[in-house]
Amino acid sequence: MSELGNLELAKTIRLLKSKANEHEASIWEALAKKLERSRSRRCTVNLSRINRYSEEGETLTVPGKVLGAGKLNHKISVAAFSFSEEAKRKIEAAGGECLTFAALIKKNPKGKDLRIVG
Repeated sequence: MSELGNLELAKTIRLLKSKANEHEASIWEALAKKLERSRSRRCTVNLSRINRYSEEGETLTVPGKVLGAGKLNHKISVAAFSFSEEAKRKIEAAGGECLTFAALIKKNPKGKDLRIVG
């Protein structure tokens, strides 16, 4: 990972931990712990898996990278550390949205009705 990527990861982890304490939201702490893992242990999730384990209108979090393999046939929101270009294209084509963790925290500071995939 580039130095810029490492800085972005550290910034994201700090934000998640801060908001976990501020809002007493354990999901932010859980995501921070998963992102702190070594790069080889961080999760990578294909769209086929997201499609299989999600429902229309749901918001999912991925503490790693979302890849574009597979189809997405319903509208969902996905927050992840990173997305492949193909994954972004397919999520948006299905009417969903790709979010950063910072954007998701602004929309849902208490982390209600979120699930971690991966």
